[in-house]
Amino acid sequence: MSIPLPFRQRSRRAERDEARADWIDERRREARIVVADVIHHSDHLLRIACNVLVRHGETPEEREDARILLVVLEAKTPGRGNHHNQDPEVER
Repeated sequence: MSIPLPFRQRSRRAERDEARADWIDERRREARIVVADVIHHSDHLLRIACNVLVRHGETPEEREDARILLVVLEAKTPGRGNHHNQDPEVER
């Protein structure tokens, strides 16, 4: 005889999955807040927020809009992250 469902303890896996889903929902909410207030946040923070929305956005439109904003940010600062490949003579 098994314990009825309302009294059965939840498995650790179910608890972990629920906690992870809550965590992702909170990060998604924070990313939306950052993107909604673009003018007051750094490009770095905007990139992080867009990456969250590209991976975890609820709709395809939200994911695509975040991807487009990443392209715009990259166009704004081309060559970001290529400092180690630059010729030292050009920097002078």
